[in-house]
Amino acid sequence: METPQSWPCPLCLRPSRDTVHASCREHVYEDLAELPALYRQLAEALQPSRRGDQGRGGTRTAPIPCSLDALDLRARGGIQGVLTSWEDDIRNLLDWELRPFRGSIEQDVDGSAAFLQNQLAWICDSHPAAKEFGDELRQIAGQARRLVTGERPPRRIPVACPCGTVLRITLDTPGARCPGCETQYGHAEVLQLPHAERTAA
Repeated sequence: METPQSWPCPLCLRPSRDTVHASCREHVYEDLAELPALYRQLAEALQPSRRGDQGRGGTRTAPIPCSLDALDLRARGGIQGVLTSWEDDIRNLLDWELRPFRGSIEQDVDGSAAFLQNQLAWICDSHPAAKEFGDELRQIAGQARRLVTGERPPRRIPVACPCGTVLRITLDTPGARCPGCETQYGHAEVLQLPHAERTAA
């Protein structure tokens, strides 16, 4: 009996018998589906905190009027910039017409997210930077969720590549490429690397 063929999933680089893991594709789809709602919810994170300024006399330093991180994500170039840049790239690769003018930043977010959802199968199967696409969406969606929910970012753990380079990973990382020797590690492989502090002489 022949052993079924496998190749790296373009989104996580782990072996896959299909072109892309169904779970990886689903995670990207969920990020795209959630980003428009997260964009709207970030409006609440723009409200300044009033903690600690009640009942104090004397001169006070004016508080920052809003969350700068939330402001960055809601500004043109934040969530909107990530989504529209990928839409523009795909339209260019497919030799399609330019992205239409949609109006506001919110309308851009809605339109580009829907476009990318519709083209997700092609992105996973054919886009040369599918992993970068998935990584960037996961990063910006995760940042937006943390601002909306107040959740802390995942703790990064230092692990040592055999070449001596220290990689800082999270427990849910899909994989990592060592900048020192260019070795690509999948999820299971990178978690098996020794803790960097334990290897220090």
